[in-house]
Amino acid sequence: MNSRMTVVFVVMLAMLGEVSLASESSPYAGEETREIKSMSKAEVDGLLSGKGMGYAKAAELNGYPGPAHVLELSEKLSLSADQRRETEIIFSQMEASAKDLGAELVKAERALDDAFRSKKIDESYLSKLVEDIGTIESRLRAVHLRAHLQQTKILNNEQITEYMDLRGYNRAGHGSHHKHHHGK
Repeated sequence: MNSRMTVVFVVMLAMLGEVSLASESSPYAGEETREIKSMSKAEVDGLLSGKGMGYAKAAELNGYPGPAHVLELSEKLSLSADQRRETEIIFSQMEASAKDLGAELVKAERALDDAFRSKKIDESYLSKLVEDIGTIESRLRAVHLRAHLQQTKILNNEQITEYMDLRGYNRAGHGSHHKHHHGK
């Protein structure tokens, strides 16, 4: 009977080990079915539609409003007709450039994915592909950040402070940090 219990115990331990190993799968599990392995569908869609994707967070969180959100909050910010028109121009230029660069970035990521999938990649080709991706991504980020710089020039300090409040950034010690004049 002792040997039977030992066998049962060993089998149970083995089964627990398998369950444990199975539960420790990669956080990437399931992503191998993506069209482009390194990008979710939401990321691809965001890039192709010119969305911010967090590229302008340095500006946004430091008091440089973005044109998309300024337009969303235009009534609460009491934008003048001129400010609204200028904001629409900034937004449309940013969106058009971001869509173009987003499409380039998706294409470059697809090329990297294809190179690995086809097993036709070496150190030299890898360096070129990654460099291309980096260049496109830096240009895309600059487009979004530049729009925040342009937007800030057409708002007054009160509007910027109100924007920060409305977006929830002036809580928990962020405070108003607009000591210099931003614009009109």
